[in-house]
Amino acid sequence: MIYKLFRLDIMIILLIVLSIVSMFVGVVELSPGDLFDLTDNQKNIIMESRLPRTVAIIISGASLSVSGLIMQQLTRNKFVSPTTAGTMDWARLGILLALMFFPTASLLVKLIFASALSLLGTMLFMQIIQRVQFKDVVFVPLIGLMLGNVVASVATFLSLRTNSIQSLSSWLQGDFSIIISGRYEVLYISIPFLIIALYYANQFTIAGMGRDFSKNLGLNYQRVMNIGLLITAVITALVVVTVGMLPFLGLIIPNIISLFRGDHLKNTIFLTAVLGAVFVMICDILGRIIIFPYEISIGLMIGVIGSFIFLIMVFRRVRSNA
Repeated sequence: MIYKLFRLDIMIILLIVLSIVSMFVGVVELSPGDLFDLTDNQKNIIMESRLPRTVAIIISGASLSVSGLIMQQLTRNKFVSPTTAGTMDWARLGILLALMFFPTASLLVKLIFASALSLLGTMLFMQIIQRVQFKDVVFVPLIGLMLGNVVASVATFLSLRTNSIQSLSSWLQGDFSIIISGRYEVLYISIPFLIIALYYANQFTIAGMGRDFSKNLGLNYQRVMNIGLLITAVITALVVVTVGMLPFLGLIIPNIISLFRGDHLKNTIFLTAVLGAVFVMICDILGRIIIFPYEISIGLMIGVIGSFIFLIMVFRRVRSNA
C-alpha cells in the first residue's frame, strides 16, 4: 500500500494541492473565494509574498533532494548529503567571506563565494573518503559532520572577530518568510543544473559502481565526478544564499525513494525532486500553523523532523548489520 503511494503522478497531485493550500495560509486572511474579487492589498500579498514563497519552496526542496541523491550515488553511501558532507557549512563560510570583503556586494557575488567554497569543501570531503577506507558506512557521514563542524567553528570565530555574528545567523537561518518578489529569483539558476543532472543520470549511476568498473565501460570517471560535485555545490549554495540552511533534506528524501523505488538514478530523480518539494511544503505549512499567527522557521522544522528520521535510518542500519 505504501509502495503505491510513491508514484510520480500521485506525488505531483499532492504537490499541487499543497501548493494551493500554501497560498492561503498566513497572517493576512485570504480564501479561495476571494480570488474572484481581490482587493489591492490581497493582490499584493499573493504576487509579492505567497506566490514567490510557494515557488521558492518547490525549487529548494526539489534541488536539495536531487543534490543529496547525486552525492549518495557518487559516494555509494546512503548517509551522505549536503548536510552530512559539510557542503552547507562551506557555503556559509563563503557567504561570510563575501560579507567581510564585499559588505555591499550583490546576492550574485555572495552566490559566487558560496559556490566556490561549497565546491572546494565537497571535493576535500571526497578526497578524504577515497583515501580512507571505512568498513562501516556510518563513519563516512561522521567524517563529513566533523569536517563541517570545524568549518562552522572557523566561520563563527571570523564572524565574532568582525562583529557580524548576528548578521550571519539571521542570514542563514532557514526561513521562507523572508522570501518576497525580487529576493528569490536567483533560485531559477538551479533549474539548468537539474536538467544537466537528468542528462548525466545514467553516467552518475555507472560512476557510483566504482572507478574501475566505470573505466571498463569507457566512462570518463573523473569528469562525471566533477560534474556531479559541481551540480551539488552550486545548488546547495543557491539554496543557502536565498533561503538559508535546510538540514537533512538531501539525506532523508533520497533514502525514502530508494527504499521503495530502487537506486537507479534516472528512474528516481523526478520522484525524488517532487517528494522533496512535498516534504518542504508540508514542513512549511506546519510551521505556519502550529503557533499561528507566529511562525516556526523552516530550518527548525526540517531539522527536528529530519534528525528524527536520520536516527531511525541509523538504528535501522545497525540492526541490519547485527
